[in-house]
This record gives sequence, structure tokens and C-alpha cells, in this order.
Amino acid sequence: MAGEEARTLCSERYGAHQNRRYVQLGDGQLLRRSQRGPEVAHPLAGIFTSVFLPQGYPDSVSGDYLSYQIWDTVQAFASSITGTLATQAILKGVGVGDSTATITAASMTWILKDGTGMVGRILFAWLKGSRLDCDAKKWRLFADGLNDLAIFMEIIAPAFPSIFILIVCVSGVFKSIVGVSGGATRAALTMHQARRDNMADVSAKDGSQETLVNLAGLLFSLVLTPLATGNLLLTYLLYTLFTILHLYANYRAVRAVVMDTLNQSRLSLMVNEFLRTGRVPPPSSVNPREPLLPAFQWRLSIRLGTPLHSILDSAYDYQRAIENNRKNYLLGLNRNTGVVCVSLREGAGSVDMIEACFHVEVLNELLRPDPGSLRVGRAAFAELQAKLKSERDERLWDMVAATHLLVDQLYPRLLSEARAAGWLTERNHLGADEWRAQWPLEGKKGQ
Repeated sequence: MAGEEARTLCSERYGAHQNRRYVQLGDGQLLRRSQRGPEVAHPLAGIFTSVFLPQGYPDSVSGDYLSYQIWDTVQAFASSITGTLATQAILKGVGVGDSTATITAASMTWILKDGTGMVGRILFAWLKGSRLDCDAKKWRLFADGLNDLAIFMEIIAPAFPSIFILIVCVSGVFKSIVGVSGGATRAALTMHQARRDNMADVSAKDGSQETLVNLAGLLFSLVLTPLATGNLLLTYLLYTLFTILHLYANYRAVRAVVMDTLNQSRLSLMVNEFLRTGRVPPPSSVNPREPLLPAFQWRLSIRLGTPLHSILDSAYDYQRAIENNRKNYLLGLNRNTGVVCVSLREGAGSVDMIEACFHVEVLNELLRPDPGSLRVGRAAFAELQAKLKSERDERLWDMVAATHLLVDQLYPRLLSEARAAGWLTERNHLGADEWRAQWPLEGKKGQ
């Protein structure tokens, strides 16, 4: 073996699981020696990996890929079972098995159901389409919860024949919303998981996994459907059990995702810890604490990328907005409404947007009803909070001007440590609108 090692000419590898050496024999021929990793030691495991996992797995995907896909598989199976129960109920409601029912009536019910769903899809995409990738986890959880509600409505619809069409139409609208929000958030998660510009491969293999799960659900439903037919108690029991499993698996799936881009929630958690501990937490620390449901606590609301008139009512407002301001944004605060509007300069990039949101978090810290102990900028925050008590202007221009200086001091450190901790700052999910402004360049920050 030692002699063979000495005559090893070259080697190669396939992904992370297979290594190969080319060894020169005494007669000049090459001997090929292959070694597989323990993960794919069995040939069937290798076939499964190549069929259902992206090429180059696990190096070609994010570290949270496997845990997310496991829980996503569980939720898809549960949803497939409850979907079968709903389909059975809908077919019963439109008259399948009823000799008095007509094909025309059943067709009209189905057309109305699909038609209202299409309208709902268009309206929801118009109203919320631009926000879906900012809070992909929240919208993913929302979509699956709404899907379970829609399925429940379809299951109970036959019990209310007088309003059956109304119920299934509302259910159709809900399912269309699920389709838009679920599909959009799946795309956002796929972009996060694809680490070699292999979105198409990751998406295709995710489709293969879902097809396999749906096939398993179909086979299970073949056994389940005859038992549940005509048995309302069993139908409701199965729906309850699989819905609980579906929601739990979805929660675990989105909790498994570790996004390394910043949205408003993750940035708030990151800044909060930075100000209190002096360090920027990594994505793996922040993501498990990201809220997945609406939070009921007082916070400033930020509107990023707004038109100038949302900030400036007069020339005086303009002069105050640029005071101490060498940044690529103008910021205006209304204390009474708790809204902060930010106008971005033409050419402002992701780093500028993150800085604007950091500025809002600084203002939020100053206005917090119960400020906690700070480690970073403690003296400056204490001085500003003392001045705030005598501030009477609802726009708080003096406070905005003073915090520009504080942000200039703290933000470079935050940005440097955030990058070192693993956060991506070249792009973000802060939800900026498309308005961009121009104003005189005096005092603009150097590039």
C-alpha cells in the first residue's frame, strides 16, 4: 500500500461524498481507486440522493436545508390528507352520488369557485406581492394556516346546502391567497437555500420531493377515504389530527430556516443586542427569536423609500432634515403617529437602507417607554433622553439632527461586525419602496 501511495499520480472528488485516486502500476497502467463517504455507502442511498437532492448536496445548499425539508415533507403529507377529505366533501356537495343533481349545476359551482379564486389571486398579489419576501417566514406560516381554514370550510360546506356555493367561493379565495403567498415565499426560501446559483436545481428537486410526498399521501388516502366516507365524526377527527400535525410541522420548518439577510424584525433584534451587549449576534442566534406572529408592543413604524412630501412640508423642514446629515437618506419622524418616513437618495444602496433602518432603531430606543440598560453609546443616549423630556415639537427635529451624529459614530462599527458575524449586507429584505430623490450634494458621505 505504501508503494502504491508513492505512485499516486492524481486524485479527484465528486461533491463531498466520493473521492477517487489514480495510482500508477508497475507496468505503467493506471489503477482507479474509489472511496465513498459513509453517508452514501449504500448504492440505493446514492440513487436517492441524486434523484431527490440538489447536485452537490450538502455543499450546494444552505446549512438549514435538510432540517427544513424534513419538516416541509411532514407538513406536505398532512396537508395532502386533509386536502383529500376536503375534495371528498366538495364532490358530495356538488352532487356526486345524488341522482337528482345535474352536471350543469355542479359545473357552475366549480366555475364560480375557480373564478372567485382567480380574482382573489390577482387582488392579493396587487396588495401584498411586494411584501412577501420581506417576511417570508411569517407569510409562509400565514399561508398554511389559511389553507387549513379553507379546507375546514370545504369539509363543513355540505352541511349548509343553502349557502354551499358562498362557502366554497370564499374557500376558493382563501386558497388562491395561499397559492400566491406560499409560492412567493417558497421562491424566497429557495433563493436562500441555493448557494451555487442553483435555484433551478433546488426548486426542481423540491418539486420532486413534494411529488413523492403527495404520492405517499395519495396511497394513504386510498385506504382512508372508504373509512371516512359517510362518517362525519371520523372525518372531523382526522382533520383535527392532521391539521395539528400540519401547523406544528410548518412552525418547525420556518423555525429551522436561518436567513442571513436583514429584514425589519431581524435588524431590530440585531441592533437591540448590539446596543445592550456591544456585539453583533450571528444569524443563527437571531433567527430563532424572529417573531412569526404579529407583535403587540409599541414601536416606531418605518416607511422606507417614501416620496419627499411625506417628510417635508416647508423649507424649514428641509433645512432641519439635512442638518448634521451626510447620509444618502432624509428622515422625518412624527411622534404623535409613531411613523418614521425615509426618503432615499438616487443611487442609495443596500448599506444605506440598513443605515436608515438602524437610525430608526436608535430613535426607537430613545422613545421607548421602558428603556433598558445600554452598553454602547450609553452616555450619548442618556443625554439625548434627558433633552427629549423637554422637547415639544412633534417632529422632534432637534432629536433627529442629534441622532445623525450618533449614527455616524456607531454605524461603521455595527456594519463591520455584522459582516464579520455572517450577515449579508449587499442585499436586504427591508421592503423599500421605489421613490428616489435628489438634493444638493454638499456634505454627502464619501464613497
